[in-house]
Amino acid sequence: MCFKDAVIASMIYTTQNILIMALDKNQIAHRISKELQDGFYVNLGIGIPTLVANYIPEGMDVVLQSENGLLGMGPFPIEGTEDADLINAGKQTITTVAGSAFFDSAVSFGMIRAGKVDLTVLGAMEVAENGDIANWKVPGKMVKGLGGAMDLVASAKNIIVAMQHTDKAGNSKLLPACSLPITGLRCVKKIVSDLGVFNVTADGFECIEYAPGVSIDEIKQKTAGKLSISPNVTEMSF
Repeated sequence: MCFKDAVIASMIYTTQNILIMALDKNQIAHRISKELQDGFYVNLGIGIPTLVANYIPEGMDVVLQSENGLLGMGPFPIEGTEDADLINAGKQTITTVAGSAFFDSAVSFGMIRAGKVDLTVLGAMEVAENGDIANWKVPGKMVKGLGGAMDLVASAKNIIVAMQHTDKAGNSKLLPACSLPITGLRCVKKIVSDLGVFNVTADGFECIEYAPGVSIDEIKQKTAGKLSISPNVTEMSF
């Protein structure tokens, strides 16, 4: 198996002397891009979600919205072509597409609060089995501001979380209940982690896809919240 192949996992975990493959950040973003639909207005959060812009299928009409006041965001610029005046909400340099519009944050949040965003992709520190999300603050740590997540989770028609399945210590981030301050209640519909794809259902997390090279047993071991495995579970494809 070639570790440089873009369609397989590139991060390696060692558990009980077994090598387990997992997705890297770009592969998580690539998988999420399969959730996009023609005509969607999409907001991409800070971190892994911003990478989704690089994987929009050719020919698909998707309009990316940034809460700092931009409609029509393109992929990240090629190195050396950056324009410091063009940034997303995470202060990263971006590109625009034909027909892009710039406006103030009041108009931007008016669009969000009016339910005009079809899909929001957010990062998360924790997600609870009932769909609660915690992604804005760790107690005792400095916080620059609330950002737009609280408005987005309250108003978007669909919310997908892009995240690492465990923290640096190996503890699950898919939990029975969030331990960190809550951003939104019962709002997450789907999670794409480095181990697989999970629907959030009335009965907890449902694994519908697993990353190439990752076993179902590994997913069970690393998921603290209530977990079921879809009878139609398949290996993730790109």
